[in-house]
Amino acid sequence: MLHLGENVVIPHSKVVAILDIESLGDSEANLEFLQTAKEEGFVRNITKKAKSLVITTENIMYLSPISSVTLKSRFEKPYAEF
Repeated sequence: MLHLGENVVIPHSKVVAILDIESLGDSEANLEFLQTAKEEGFVRNITKKAKSLVITTENIMYLSPISSVTLKSRFEKPYAEF
């Protein structure tokens, strides 16, 4: 399971991508994609200050308060290994 913050966890098998929010702003296409996803109800904002975007196989995207670097590290080394 991957902890995204604010008591939200998702199975590792459902993760498609972990993206840095700031880097999304570098591309107009990325901003349009995120805006369309929000308008169509695919985005779950679990924080007021998003640092990362996690895309899942269930057509759900989570705006997470945890950095993409930290989420990537958690994804690569699940809690069960500690």
